[in-house]
Amino acid sequence: MKDKNLHIIQQIGANICRFLLAAAFIFSGFVKSVDPLGSQYKIQDYLTAFGLDSWFPSFFPLIGGIILSAIEFSVGIFLFFGVRRSVASTLALILMIFMTPLTLYLALFNPVSDCGCFGDAWVLTNWETFGKNVVLLIAAIIVFKERKLLIRFVSYKMEWLVSLYTIFFVFVLSFYCLDRLPVLDFRPYKIGKNIQEGMTIPEGAKSSVYESIFTLEKNGEKKEFTLENYPDSTWKFVDTRTILKEKGYEPPIHDFSMMELSTGEDITDDVLTDMGYTFLLVTHRIEKADDSNIDLINEVYDYSVEHDYKFYCLTSSPEEQIELWKDKTGAEYPFCQMDDITLKTMIRSNPGLMLIKNGTILNKWSDEDIPDEYALTDKLENLKLGQVKVKSDSHTIGFVVLWFVIPLLLVLGIDILIIRRRERKKVTKLRNNENETKENGKTDNKEIFNS
Repeated sequence: MKDKNLHIIQQIGANICRFLLAAAFIFSGFVKSVDPLGSQYKIQDYLTAFGLDSWFPSFFPLIGGIILSAIEFSVGIFLFFGVRRSVASTLALILMIFMTPLTLYLALFNPVSDCGCFGDAWVLTNWETFGKNVVLLIAAIIVFKERKLLIRFVSYKMEWLVSLYTIFFVFVLSFYCLDRLPVLDFRPYKIGKNIQEGMTIPEGAKSSVYESIFTLEKNGEKKEFTLENYPDSTWKFVDTRTILKEKGYEPPIHDFSMMELSTGEDITDDVLTDMGYTFLLVTHRIEKADDSNIDLINEVYDYSVEHDYKFYCLTSSPEEQIELWKDKTGAEYPFCQMDDITLKTMIRSNPGLMLIKNGTILNKWSDEDIPDEYALTDKLENLKLGQVKVKSDSHTIGFVVLWFVIPLLLVLGIDILIIRRRERKKVTKLRNNENETKENGKTDNKEIFNS
């Protein structure tokens, strides 16, 4: 009796840990899969912080991020349904053995601001991440040790279908969000958000003090300048970055600053308070931007000129790269310099297009979704494009979940109604045969005894 109670306690404990791990891995893998470029940027931050960026090919951060999200999501689903128990529990333990000491190092030395384990959906401090990983590591050890006690929700014969569909789903989701835009946007530049409000500091809160540092070049000599000592136009722009001078309350948007290239003036307030429409072509590094749809971009610029809308290209690239882009694409629109991280945060596409009005983000398009002449048939005031694109996160989540859950429910239905029923019939038939054999044996024995 004592051993039976102990077995029940062990089983309950193992399955609680299994669901805890499943929830963490499913959430982590999902938020990474809907934002593959965000995962790429975070892996690049890691490689740069550890001085390993030159060790890997340029495509590694993106491919690595997609594969990592697929592994995490799949491990979570496997654990939840109790399929591939040995594979899932082993992978979960390996991931936690690797991540726990890594996050301890991050907490101690802070080479990156956050680990990015839950993307932008839930930003934890490095110490919070380490504490979370300690709990998950303990759970992973228990699940690995007691993996045979995990309750299965899918039979052996159908688990391969659940496994394959899970892997297929997460890769399709990642590549769709890579080709278009993330179906869920957890960043402060979400459609419907007002950039000025995102920059506002509550009354009484101490604000952080930032400073923009510009790297300029003249006669082969590179120097750094601030806005206070910005030199004349004989200096060529090389790079810009924003540094934190004094920590305070940090609003969601704290480094949005547009420096017009032709005049060297900060036009941020003029753009964000403009009651008209403004197109922002965002290309964080213009030398790496995709120019396959440049004709559509030029058409949108011509449309904006025709209807007296503003149009700016925002980039962190140096002036010589901008000139090469102009020569290659015939671009006539004005350029502004901005912080590279800000541009990556604004839109997950290079290039990407944003439409704002009075500082409010009305719409965003990836390079593959830029509106064409068939969409821009009238003034924006008269088009749906000129209104805030209503997008409910709960509706989007429900839609994505249904795409994943409905096929799995069909699989579970087949498993319960057909596969398991057949197995029960086979077991019943075998038992009946065994009983008949025993009865026949008893009859034969009686006949032998009577004879």
